[in-house]
Amino acid sequence: MKVTLRGSTAAVLAALALAGCQGLGQQGAPNTLVAAKVASAPDLNRFDADPAWARAMPLKVEFSGGANLVKGETTGTLKAVYTADTLYMLVQYKDPTNSARRIPFQKQADGSWKQVVDPADKGGDNNLAYEDKWAMIWPIDDSIKGFADQGCAVVCHEGEGKPFGNKYTRQPGEIGDMWHMKSVRTIPMGHVDDQYVDHTRYDKEKSPNAGRKSDPGTQGGEYTALKLVNGKPPFMNRDGRPANAGGTYYIKRGDEVAFVDKFKPGDELAAHISNPLAGDRADIRAVNRWDNGVVTTVLSRKLQTGSKFDVQFDPAKRYAFGWAVFDNAAVRHATPDDALFMVFGK
Repeated sequence: MKVTLRGSTAAVLAALALAGCQGLGQQGAPNTLVAAKVASAPDLNRFDADPAWARAMPLKVEFSGGANLVKGETTGTLKAVYTADTLYMLVQYKDPTNSARRIPFQKQADGSWKQVVDPADKGGDNNLAYEDKWAMIWPIDDSIKGFADQGCAVVCHEGEGKPFGNKYTRQPGEIGDMWHMKSVRTIPMGHVDDQYVDHTRYDKEKSPNAGRKSDPGTQGGEYTALKLVNGKPPFMNRDGRPANAGGTYYIKRGDEVAFVDKFKPGDELAAHISNPLAGDRADIRAVNRWDNGVVTTVLSRKLQTGSKFDVQFDPAKRYAFGWAVFDNAAVRHATPDDALFMVFGK
C-alpha cells in the first residue's frame, strides 16, 4: 500500500532532507524524491551512465490504469540532482514495446497510400498508432487545491464531450506547470514540451483541449501534421528511407523534401514535421531512448525560469507533483495512486 505524506510529518521529513539526508528517498519518505546537490551537471547524452546519478537515491513508483501496458500496469523510477541554478531529472519506466509509429502513411498493395489510424478512436483517443509519452504536473505556488492529497486526479475529469475526459483545474487562479515528453514530436528536437493546465472548461469550438495549453513562444505548434495530397504524402525525409525500414516516424523541420514514390507496398512514412521549440515553451531540454523494455529520459530545466506558467523551484521548499506514462496512447495513461513530492538535499 502506498502512503502519501501530509501535514506535519511531511514537513519534518522535508526538513530532514534539507539538512542533507539525501538517503531518505524511497526508504525514509514514501512518495518523496530527494534531489541531490552536485558540483558538476550530468551530461544528458550519457543517460543513466553519468556518475552524477550515483549521488541520487531512486524513488520507485507504481502505475496502473494505462492502455496497452500489461494489465495496465508498470513501474518506474525517478532520480534528481541539481546545481546552483539547474534541476536535472532521470526518468525511467518499464514499457515492453517501443512505440514510435504515430499515424504514419502506409503504401497499400494496389500502390495507393493510406494513413494508419485507430478504427476505435472516437476523437483524440488513439491507442493503436501513436507514440510513447510521459507527463508531469507541478502545481504553481501550491495553487491547486487538493493536489497534495489526490495528485493528478484532481485535474482529470471524465466524460464531458470526450471519450477519456478533460484536464482542467477547478477554480480560476489554480494553475499547474505541465511537462509533456512526446517521443516522436518534441524529443527529436531536443525538448520535453513545456505546457500548463488552468481552469478552462471544454468547449468543442473554443477550447477543445479544455485547460491543457502550451507555454508561449513557439508559433505554429510543436509539430506540423501532414495530410495526403492527391492521394500521396506531400513530403518525405531527405534520407528517403521508409520509417519502418531504418528511417524515422518524424521529419525534422528542414529535412523535408518533395515526395518521390520509390516505395514498395507496406512501406511507411512519417506523417508530421517536428518543429523546433522556442521561448517559454523551450525551457526543458531532454534526450530520450527506449532500450530493452525501458524508457529513459534525462532532462534539464532552470530552477528559476521567471515564467508565470512554470513552477519556480526554491531548494528550501517541498513540491507536490504528478507523473503519468502513456504506452502507444494519446490519452489513456497510467498513474500512481497518490501525489508525489520533491525536496532538495544540501
